[in-house]
Amino acid sequence: MLSPLTVVETEACPAAVIRLSIPRERIREVMSPAIREVIEAAVAQGIGPAGPVFSRHFCIDPERFDFEVGVPVTGALSPVGRVVAGELPGARVVRTVYTGPYERLGEAWGEFISRLEAAGHRPAAQLWERYLTDPAATPDPADYQTELNRTLI
Repeated sequence: MLSPLTVVETEACPAAVIRLSIPRERIREVMSPAIREVIEAAVAQGIGPAGPVFSRHFCIDPERFDFEVGVPVTGALSPVGRVVAGELPGARVVRTVYTGPYERLGEAWGEFISRLEAAGHRPAAQLWERYLTDPAATPDPADYQTELNRTLI
């Protein structure tokens, strides 16, 4: 289920991130450890997390994901292990919130893109997800909420 589309201007947000380029089928194996690493780095340095975990995608093709996992932070991050300073960009985006299990995010993105194009929006290349629900606190995946963002031309 998707919420109605909204167009918003986002402000750049500093973040602790890990960039990954992986075969698509490894996403479940790789993403959780990366999320733990960025959260641990932000907590250890006393600068976050200052908002929901996100994934920002640079290239999605049928075989490979090129993306970063991150959390917003409130101050300068000192690199530690794979974790480096990054940011969510300031941009004009079209946004919706998907409610449902992570396994259906691909379908949600397809519906989102169809809706934004039908509404006459022209999407640019950048996109990101923010995971609004903590799975540890919300046992039913049907209740997970994921914010989908796509930059506009």
